[in-house]
Amino acid sequence: MAVAHSLPAEAVIANLADFDARSGSLAERVLFNNRLVIVLLCLLATLVLGYQALGLKLNAAFDKMIPTSHPYVVNFLDNRSQLAGMGNSLRIAVAVSEGDIFDAQYLDTVRKLSDELFLLPGVDRPYMKSLWAPAVRWTGVTEEGLDGGPVIPDDYDGSPESIEQVRVNVERSGEIGQLVAANYQSSILLVPLQDRIAETGERIDYHALSQRIEALRAKYESDTIRIHVTGFAKVVGDLIEGLLQVMVFFAMAIVICTAVLYWYTRCLRSTLLVVSCSVVAVVWLLGLLPTLGYELDPYSVLVPFLVFAIGMSHGAQKMNGIMQDIGRGTHKLVAARYTFRRLFLAGMTALLANAVGFAVLMVIDIQVIQDLAITASIGVAVLIFTNLVLLPILLSYTGVSPMAAQRSLKAELMEASGTHDKHPFWAFLDLFTQRKWASIAVLAGLAMGAVGLAVSFQLKIGDIDPGAPELRPDSRYNRDNAFMTANYAASSDVYIVMVRTPQYACGQYDTLMAVDALERELQQLPGVETTSSLAGLAKVANAGMNEGSLKWFEIPRSQDMLNAIITRAPREMFNQNCDLLTVYAYLKDHKADTLKSVVEVVEAFAARHGTEEVRFLNAAGNAGIEAATNIVVRKANVQMLFLVYAAVIVLAFIAFRSWRAVVCAVVPLTITSMLCEALMVWLDIGVKVATLPVIALGVGVGVDYALYVMTVTLARLKEGMSLSDAYYKALTFTGKVVVLTGITLGIAVATWAFSPIKFQADMGILLAFMFIWNMLGALILLPALGHFLLRPKQAAQQDRTDLADVADARTAGYAAPAAVRSSASPELEQREPVESAAAVLQESTI
Repeated sequence: MAVAHSLPAEAVIANLADFDARSGSLAERVLFNNRLVIVLLCLLATLVLGYQALGLKLNAAFDKMIPTSHPYVVNFLDNRSQLAGMGNSLRIAVAVSEGDIFDAQYLDTVRKLSDELFLLPGVDRPYMKSLWAPAVRWTGVTEEGLDGGPVIPDDYDGSPESIEQVRVNVERSGEIGQLVAANYQSSILLVPLQDRIAETGERIDYHALSQRIEALRAKYESDTIRIHVTGFAKVVGDLIEGLLQVMVFFAMAIVICTAVLYWYTRCLRSTLLVVSCSVVAVVWLLGLLPTLGYELDPYSVLVPFLVFAIGMSHGAQKMNGIMQDIGRGTHKLVAARYTFRRLFLAGMTALLANAVGFAVLMVIDIQVIQDLAITASIGVAVLIFTNLVLLPILLSYTGVSPMAAQRSLKAELMEASGTHDKHPFWAFLDLFTQRKWASIAVLAGLAMGAVGLAVSFQLKIGDIDPGAPELRPDSRYNRDNAFMTANYAASSDVYIVMVRTPQYACGQYDTLMAVDALERELQQLPGVETTSSLAGLAKVANAGMNEGSLKWFEIPRSQDMLNAIITRAPREMFNQNCDLLTVYAYLKDHKADTLKSVVEVVEAFAARHGTEEVRFLNAAGNAGIEAATNIVVRKANVQMLFLVYAAVIVLAFIAFRSWRAVVCAVVPLTITSMLCEALMVWLDIGVKVATLPVIALGVGVGVDYALYVMTVTLARLKEGMSLSDAYYKALTFTGKVVVLTGITLGIAVATWAFSPIKFQADMGILLAFMFIWNMLGALILLPALGHFLLRPKQAAQQDRTDLADVADARTAGYAAPAAVRSSASPELEQREPVESAAAVLQESTI
């Protein structure tokens, strides 16, 4: 590995005049020989992008939340114009506390609310339905023949007689269980939404729409009237409202990380620089998004925190390296350049692994996840500059405080005094390089991996809870959804099967019989509450036309009779050209098992009964779209894990040039992924759009720990050290920061568990688990596997390496005598830098 030759203790250069500024790689010379220019350019970029960030919007789009290229969704989009209101709509229930809805004051409230909703921007007004909508009609058989009209007649005046007529019309309308609750204590206002506001062409601002709905709720609710709202738009609005509290958790994360880092370093200036560079990365990210035409949505809003967390991890490593060099007596600029040389490749590889963890999310055919991947990739690209370049340059100006240098010097003296003074914690971890402890760790790891794998087979794809699983079960939205489910047979979870026929053939007897057969099969499913279609309407109408006799409750064979029924049927059951029928299945919930059973029944039925002329197509409605999403997520879950691990393995091999080292680094990650899936089963968290990215992110971020530990370990092994000595050196150099960042980031994301947004809480728990377990894997399982796979180089080879290091030292700008002495005498290699650091401290030159 290229970084290995620069990892041994470089010559201590306390006087900057003794350092060759022309040494190092081209990138190092360009950056550090033009430090002021780099800092000024970064300051300018921060100011410009900070201003750009003020224009960043937080919103969501319905089309971005669905897999638009999946066959089910393609079918929906192809027929979308003829299925108005069946994709994105609000259902608003107006309920009475006492009595029933047949009350003049109640009906007047519904009218006023309906009028205000009708005028909201983005409402698809022709398809809006309520008791007051002219399209909501009743049909009856009278002595004069068929009769009908709007449920609330034109001559309604609020008198007892008019209200009684409304009651009769409701009972004859067939809307009981759909627009009117069976107990007559509430009614529904169905408000379909357009993709864009017709008047302006702009996308709907769901946060603003949700706020207007809440204003209407507050306006019309009273002691006797309660209002319940469900629908995609309200879910997104509530998510955005709750996610504004992410800033609180972001602030908490900054405070926690800053406090822990300061506790570790006792150096305020370097702590603030590390935090500041991570915050600068976030500012650059938030400024680049609107510049490139992107928005934040309820899922990608968590990316800025992840970028901050990754920045803190890498920044702490850079700061730790510089602090150790200054503690030995090295000038702060030279220390910064040494650290840049040591850790740039490891840091770059780790960040590329992070980027890969994000980039593989692009394989998921859901735009909101792809936007998350792009947003996170931009953040990682920013980190490459702010944390690998800007931070060392800034530290080369500020250095570290004398207290931090003294602490580093004390640790150096303890290491130089002999192995019996090893730090107890590092000494305990070092035990896992011995055969006994290594065997125990490997067997325990394999056992946990096997258990995790077995349990992970029970992992569900999709939602496990009813309502909106992104929100808490006791949230206002989920309480409203529970009300809808309890009071309406036509639930808010609607699965629509589209039946394509030749033009004007939707009402033919054979077609309706096939539709009726599909309805009967769907009605047998425990997750289906009721169904609705033109076939069912034809049976009811046929009985009604024959004096209500149930003997005639069947689809009439006469085409003339069918044509008469169709002319009076609601237009949501078929389209204008009569070549599209819709079968509505109202589900109890949208849990993964419920949707899977419906999909299987429809697919099997379509295979048996579908022809070239009559095709049964999945799927529309919110439940149909979610079923398609589950199918995409199930496929993407396996594909994503395969790609992220393949990429991590390739990057690790490029960095280590050793398949043995790759195995040591990747196996702990794999076991953690299995355990994470088992944890999801235990916590009843399904794999869905909100949780799908977690494992990929956990792998991409978690590999950082293994890279930093393995980089130093391999370098020391190449010097001829034993695995125990090499690993102990890695622990005291990069390992202590791995522990620091792993625990700190784990605690920081664990605070998300208190978020009112459940999917954020789920992500916090899962990410905290992966941060901690990946850290433990890098500290325990990695050296245990190394005991069986890694071997130090032979002494003869080490002699050649020492000579090469001396030559490298001269060309790299080190003082030649110090480099020679360092190579010639192991004791001087340890003690001379310590003595030099003591002298520097005494002269107060730091």
